[in-house]
Amino acid sequence: MSPRGEATKQKLFEATLRLSASRGLVGLTVDDIAAEAKVAKGTVYYNFGSKDGLVDALLRYGVGVLADRLRTATGDGDPMDVIESQVDGALEFIAEYPGFSQILVSEMWRTPGTWHETLTLLREEIISIVREQLHRLDAAGRLPDGVQIQTAAAGLFGTMLVVALDWQVFQPKRTRADVRESVMVLIRGLGR
Repeated sequence: MSPRGEATKQKLFEATLRLSASRGLVGLTVDDIAAEAKVAKGTVYYNFGSKDGLVDALLRYGVGVLADRLRTATGDGDPMDVIESQVDGALEFIAEYPGFSQILVSEMWRTPGTWHETLTLLREEIISIVREQLHRLDAAGRLPDGVQIQTAAAGLFGTMLVVALDWQVFQPKRTRADVRESVMVLIRGLGR
């Protein structure tokens, strides 16, 4: 995508997040999103075809940004340190885009949701990044017997989302470092 196209996508992403934070996704119209992003309504239709197409693309875009931040934190270092960096990256992303975590939490478990299929794929992308580090912990003999890595990865993803949302909504005066440490206390309890 061209830099201009990427900038338009970013504007639409941010506009949709701002509007959905107070109104939810269902109540938004293409007119609302275009006006908030300061682009022509036709720009939305030209690029995405419909509001559902726009939201689908923006969900993919937002999760892509989050996944990139989590991947940036991966490496060959101690897997617990990598997980801590991933938690920090997720908290940083959610602090930057608090509306996105609200959308994920509200839409991911809505049954059946308009964007359920897309969110299922995106959830798996994030969980696979977290799962890799849990496999590394397991390979190092640092997970207790019987830990189901898939379940633990899903739990860690859910914990990051819900704790970050709780931080943004109910405890905004806490520092990111304090919230990260609270999550890590839970995770360290899992590992050895």
